[in-house]
Amino acid sequence: MIHLKHDVQKVTAAGAIKHLRFQPSPLARIISSLIAGAFILNVGVASAADDVKTETISVANPTSNAASADKPAKETDKNKADKAKPVVLSTITVRSRNRVEKLQDVPLSVSVVSGQELDRLQATDISAITQRLANISWNQGNQRTSSLSIRGIGKQGQTEAQDPPVGLIVDGVNYAYNALASSYDFADIETVEVARGPQGTLLGKNASIGVINVTTKRPSFKPDSSYSVTLGQWDTVQGRFAVGGPVIDDLLAWRGNLTVSKGAGDIVNAYNTDQTYTNKERVSGRVQFLLTPTEDFSARLEGDIQPRSSETTNRREIKTQTPQSYADGTPVNLNTDAQTRLERRWFSQDPQYTYRDNYLDGGFGGNTVTSDSQRGLVTGSNGATLDLNWNFGQYRLTSITAYKDYHFNAVNDEGTPFDIHRNSGGFFNDYKQVSEEIRFSSPTGEFVDYQTGLFFLKVHNDALYQRVWGNDAGAWFASPTPYTSLDANGNGRYLLQNSLAGLSMAFNSPAGQQKIVNESEAVFGQANWHFTEDLTLTTGLRFTHENRQNLASSFIRDQGNAPELNPVSVNNVQLGGFDSALYKAAVKDANGVVITPASGGALTGTNSVEQLSLADKVANKYYGVAIAGAPGSTYASLTAAQQIQVAHAKALRQAQIGVLFNETELEKFEETQPSWVLSPSYKINKNITTYLALQHGEKAGISQATNGISNKVKAEKTDAYEIGLKSTLLDNSLVFNIALFRMDITDYQQSSQIVDLYTTAQNANGLTSYTNATANIPEVRSQGMEIDSIYNGIEHLSLRFAGAYTDAKYVEFTNAAQPNEFGNLQASQPYRDVSGEQLPGAAKVTFNIGADYRLPVWNDKEFHASLNTLYTGKYNSDNNLSSYGWIPAAYSTDFSIGIGNRKGTFDVNLVVKNLFDDDTPRTKTWNLYTPAVPRWIGVTFSGKI
Repeated sequence: MIHLKHDVQKVTAAGAIKHLRFQPSPLARIISSLIAGAFILNVGVASAADDVKTETISVANPTSNAASADKPAKETDKNKADKAKPVVLSTITVRSRNRVEKLQDVPLSVSVVSGQELDRLQATDISAITQRLANISWNQGNQRTSSLSIRGIGKQGQTEAQDPPVGLIVDGVNYAYNALASSYDFADIETVEVARGPQGTLLGKNASIGVINVTTKRPSFKPDSSYSVTLGQWDTVQGRFAVGGPVIDDLLAWRGNLTVSKGAGDIVNAYNTDQTYTNKERVSGRVQFLLTPTEDFSARLEGDIQPRSSETTNRREIKTQTPQSYADGTPVNLNTDAQTRLERRWFSQDPQYTYRDNYLDGGFGGNTVTSDSQRGLVTGSNGATLDLNWNFGQYRLTSITAYKDYHFNAVNDEGTPFDIHRNSGGFFNDYKQVSEEIRFSSPTGEFVDYQTGLFFLKVHNDALYQRVWGNDAGAWFASPTPYTSLDANGNGRYLLQNSLAGLSMAFNSPAGQQKIVNESEAVFGQANWHFTEDLTLTTGLRFTHENRQNLASSFIRDQGNAPELNPVSVNNVQLGGFDSALYKAAVKDANGVVITPASGGALTGTNSVEQLSLADKVANKYYGVAIAGAPGSTYASLTAAQQIQVAHAKALRQAQIGVLFNETELEKFEETQPSWVLSPSYKINKNITTYLALQHGEKAGISQATNGISNKVKAEKTDAYEIGLKSTLLDNSLVFNIALFRMDITDYQQSSQIVDLYTTAQNANGLTSYTNATANIPEVRSQGMEIDSIYNGIEHLSLRFAGAYTDAKYVEFTNAAQPNEFGNLQASQPYRDVSGEQLPGAAKVTFNIGADYRLPVWNDKEFHASLNTLYTGKYNSDNNLSSYGWIPAAYSTDFSIGIGNRKGTFDVNLVVKNLFDDDTPRTKTWNLYTPAVPRWIGVTFSGKI
């Protein structure tokens, strides 16, 4: 295995890499390895001798032998269709390997949407983009927790050490972290493709479920500039500008684009009405340079920046009343419910904020939340890419060197105006990845053509999970008995407030701090065997060596107001507190007469002199007792009731601290994982192609901790089977593609209920405790049908249909966590069997219909209208499949109408998102939901300069 050494120290403000050093094996050795791999393994992929000056790599796998242009960097622009011309269905393409290939020749389920289509309806973020493609969805979360699903697979709780199941490639760079997809707008797009099923034998990083490939517009030697300005509801302002052309004719070209998106959200924070959910605050820029010193060499340098900015994604939720009973009719214990807590004297003193009028159902007006400490999620990213291409006759050698980083910082609130949590739990992430890809491609036209290569990736992700408590936290988190005791007098209230105020932790979820290092090294190849002009067999093979390491810890960052109330230790982590007896409730007889009074807080005989002195300081600080006599005697002078109050405060603090553990090197995951594809295709005639695809892919396991104990997750393995037909009918006016698929996944990575070894040992009561953690689900299956179709047989009108029927189920999952409505069974029945149940987030029927109408008017003008309707069938949005999590089937329609001149220099467009104001929630659980975004109207002015 060839190893890639690197050192990433700094990215400048311009996004360029500084001190990024690669030390691969000598180039000659690499080339010889590639060629040897191609012939020894008989794997590879066809690649024309096209110049990649304007073309980028796709995850699709075509078998066409279409000839390439000689100088696409200088001639591509003249081949672009004018806006007014109808779509030519016979030339719908995917950007594959080093050339553009016909979509109909790709022996896989692949969808393509153009950047022009996305622009017409302001589909600029990943959520809007996926609404234009078949059988792919965006699972709602924040910028870190959102995820992509293909064929119903992929909705899962985010862990920092885990690979995304659906890969994302942007301009040839593989993003190895879900969050990189969700924090910015995609602008200046040429095409977006989605390839379904395991990927990786052709290029880049392996992906077990599928890949999205985004290609931006490339530098050209033809001058080009365009603009777009949008003004809309909720103070929305969006601006996009792109410009490019020659710097030195026939030698150096460039392209740059700038995107700005600002706007308010539809839900208002009543505590600070200038804060809305979810606001838009996005700025990004990209600059590319293309160098073509000879006909056989090109170099493209790209830098991109998304400056840090904040968006209020979290807490865009509406709370509902907690059900009064569990599923079996057992009353719900509401002692720790928000209703009970807000009715306590501590909080009910403020008559302006109540549970029913403000906390529930969006408050007055139904669209407000109240959060005193909620901050926008801060994200930012920088990247740089160097894309080098050499032609050796009709052979091609490509090198893509890339760097990408990402910053994430969440400061969350529990959702009240009180000082309970100054941060109720939020990640602070600094993510960096560096990659190198080398590909060697053969010419086409022979019996076999191939592509083979090497891929290297190293990821550093330092993740800190922050939690900070405020002055009201003690009164909020105390259970009824401690709260009543401590709220009885001023001394107790002082203890109650100080017990948690200012405490700041790297909190255990799943660790307080993780230092993650993931490394991937791969060799891959794919070949097309042309047995006849009509019969082709595509074979591919990949081996990826995965090494996943993690250093984890959980610790107190700031002791806050009351370090003196710490326990002696937690999990052998010394905290410096004194040892005292736990609280014991009073014992009463059958008539309610106290037999043994309540007790707690008395000093034990195991305390040192320092600990006894600390106890004396507690007596002095909270009860004003002067310190005198032998160490410990001042504390011992407290009354029994006072010592019980101290015991309650200490227990409250210890409960909130939870699990601590020193930095631990977790068990690493290290394996060499295979991927392969076998796909015969047969052209029945020039308009109809059939194919069969057999694919295998694997996703790396995870190095993780559960309560400080190493809990390695095994690799996830996918076997996919697909049979499809691709056709061009009705005199080339209709493209109709259909595929039947099945995906069998073993050891599916998802949150599940596991034995909690730490808590079981701590309780020492003979009972087994359980917790949720990422684990392996034995078997999952997704099967169904996908359709992609475009019709252009009506003058001036283009229609698109993409739909799927997907049956995605747990085949075997016997230890699923109990949902909230079965919470009363947690102790006696910690698991439930959901084998045969539909996966969360997986609707059985989904489709989208798109229409684009363009009519020439008034000689040089063009009237146009576009529409896209997405239908999503019923699905369960709750990861634990709660009966409260079902989302009903719903439609969402985006529409635009406008007019412009046919030269494209000016266009005005009215854009309406969610035209019919569908209010179907995005997610639901038993006491909150995420509402739909209401109808939005804006006007876009755009054109070429």
